[in-house]
Amino acid sequence: MQWYTGNSFYDSLLIVGFVYAALVFVSSLFGTAQYGGRFGGGKRSKGVKLHAKTGWVLMELPGLVIFPIVFFMGENSDQLVPLIFLAIWMIHYSNRALYTPLMMRVQPGSSSSFALNVVIAGWLTLFLHGYFNAAFITQFGTQYTDAWLTDPRFIIGIAIYLFGFFLNIHSDSILRNLRSKTPSADEPRYKIPYGGAFRFVSCPQYLGEILSFIGFAIMTWNLGAVFVLAMTVGNLGPRALYTHRWFKKTFAEYPQERKAVIPYIL
Repeated sequence: MQWYTGNSFYDSLLIVGFVYAALVFVSSLFGTAQYGGRFGGGKRSKGVKLHAKTGWVLMELPGLVIFPIVFFMGENSDQLVPLIFLAIWMIHYSNRALYTPLMMRVQPGSSSSFALNVVIAGWLTLFLHGYFNAAFITQFGTQYTDAWLTDPRFIIGIAIYLFGFFLNIHSDSILRNLRSKTPSADEPRYKIPYGGAFRFVSCPQYLGEILSFIGFAIMTWNLGAVFVLAMTVGNLGPRALYTHRWFKKTFAEYPQERKAVIPYIL
């Protein structure tokens, strides 16, 4: 893996990014981000709160904007392999920024659960995500010739990525369908999810996201993608543990054999 690009701005900012990722992980051990009904803090919590759908779209939108802007500034943006990575990135963040939040089924009276500070932190993270990866793929990476498509790192990485991406989509679908298409105020706000990878863990949607970025890091073989993975694990790993504990505390009948995010382990 290429440790230095020779571009002092990029290399220095990447170091700052990894320090930031470490701080996010440490802070997540003491409390999870304020979004979602369980952790959003409710109406009595301090700070500006956004509608759940609005918050999600706003937070994830830079993932759809920054990457292509930086990408098409690169001298290799017209090459086949970089264009494949562009397509993967745009499909992934279209799902995260548009499809998933817009398909959410929000119960009346529980919509303002997304803290504005979480959106702002998300912008910083996604600006770094997009810049590091797009710049490396189209400017600093030297391995992305057509031969890269037959390299074991690309083949293994894209296989892991696709597995994680579809695990994420399937798990989100199960969670979404726990509520009716038009939830009523007297409908139970939370239910135990069953089916798919929920048989093994409480947060397979987080496992899918982590696997996706493991695959992306392997198939692109660059430190910018490792930064994305570090941020994802640092945020979603502790959040999965908090969610798992919440389910076990809230539901006496919760399946005891489930783990939080890694089947049979954690």
